[in-house]
This record gives sequence, C-alpha cells and structure tokens, in this order.
Amino acid sequence: MSIVAARAEPGRGRRRRLVSPEAATAYLFVAPAVAMLLLLVGYPFVLALYLATSNAVVGDLGRFVGPAQLTRLLGQEIFQQTLRNTAIYALTAVSVKIILGLALALILAGFGRHRLPASRLIRAVILLPWIVPTALSTVGWKWMFEPQFSVINWVLVRLGAIAYISDLPETDGASPLARFWFITLPLLRPVLATVVLFSLIMTISDFNIVYVLTRGGPLNSTHLLATLAHQVGLVTGEIGRGAAISLFMLPFLMIIVFYQMRLMRRKWEW
Repeated sequence: MSIVAARAEPGRGRRRRLVSPEAATAYLFVAPAVAMLLLLVGYPFVLALYLATSNAVVGDLGRFVGPAQLTRLLGQEIFQQTLRNTAIYALTAVSVKIILGLALALILAGFGRHRLPASRLIRAVILLPWIVPTALSTVGWKWMFEPQFSVINWVLVRLGAIAYISDLPETDGASPLARFWFITLPLLRPVLATVVLFSLIMTISDFNIVYVLTRGGPLNSTHLLATLAHQVGLVTGEIGRGAAISLFMLPFLMIIVFYQMRLMRRKWEW
C-alpha cells in the first residue's frame, strides 16, 4: 500500500499544482490572450482550411471538393507561373536581404581594423524601413528606378560610376575574411537560420510590393501567391480557390520549420 501511495503521490502533486490558486490566477490572466488568438487566428485559419477544400464563392459556402481544388490549380498555367515567380522572388529577396544585412552588420561592428564613423546614428537610421509603410517605400523605389525621372540616373549621368575595393588587412595571423568564415559565421548560424526562416515566410506571403508595382501584370506575369489569391478570391469572387492558393505553401513551410528546429536543437550550439 505504501508503494502504491508513493507512486500515486506525484500525480496528486501535479493535480494540486494545476488547481492551485497561483495556477488559477495564471490561467485567468492568460485567458484573454488565448481567447483573442482563437478568435482572430484560430477561427479564420480553420475557416480558410475548409474554404481551400471547397468550391465556395461570394455568398455561398459551396460544398466540399477535397483535393480536386489543388488538382485544378496545378493544371492552370497562371498558377504554375505564379509558383515560379514566388520561388524566384523568395529565394532572390531572402538571399539579398541576408547578404546585405550581414555585410552591414559587420561594417557597423567594425570589420577588420576599420570602424564606420557615426555608427550609432546609422544603427538608428536602419530602423526607418520598419517605420515607413511598405507601400510608401515601394512607391519611392519605383520612382527611383523610373526610366525618365529617376534620381539614380540623374546622379549617375552627372557623377559617373565609382568603384571602390577595400583592403583586407591581416591581424593576429588571420585575415578578417578568415575570422568571419571560421569564427563569426559559425556562431551566427542559429541566428541566421531563424532570420532566414522568418524572412522566407514573410517574403512568400508578400503582397504590398508586387500589388503596388505591377498588380500582377502585365498579363498576370508577375503574380505572387498572395496577389493571385487576392485577384481570384476577392476580385473574381471564387473564395474557395483563393483560399487554396493562399494556403498552398503551408505544408512545405511546416516541413521546413520542423526540420530546421530539429537541426538547430541537435547540431548547432552557441
């Protein structure tokens, strides 16, 4: 009897902790956030999953069609072009963002023997892209590269192109490039993996930039998944097909997240 009681005691202790006043208070404080997540994220997500497997249109929830919706999408040329556009856009944008962001971080941190003047001010200025709305910054970039009134063309015509190549000095027997490759980069791998993952997810679901620049044109040649889903689901009213387009990459992203988390836990250490 004593052995049975000893074995049962940990279970009773866990139950007491679950119903203790402190636990009840904690659940009470967390409940509004959980309810908001269920209402604003959980319910729309479940509804989107249903719509993605139905032939719903505006004003009619339709009926369940299952995988036939995806089969229909994969057979359409516009969807195939959109998948190619999304893959090229995501890989290019994420690669450029990671390379330029890492280069700027190294410069601000003092790569080699050189430290950038006014680095604190530049760190503050770097936050401006998060403050300026994406649509407004896209309009600015569109104006900068406009063929006739581009400010970049105006400057290049009057100043010409200037090439500058930095020196890589040797310090303590290793160049800055070697220190970066063998010391800095391995230490940054967990952070870079997380940044790449979030950047990939946000880039694949990007809508503002393409919609402001081209709206998917000309002739639907620049659509991404988000803009095509908007056109099909909201403009033409085929909500089911639009939901299927918007959720098409979800299984692949879930697989990427799963294997990346396993890799980070097993092989990468600080």
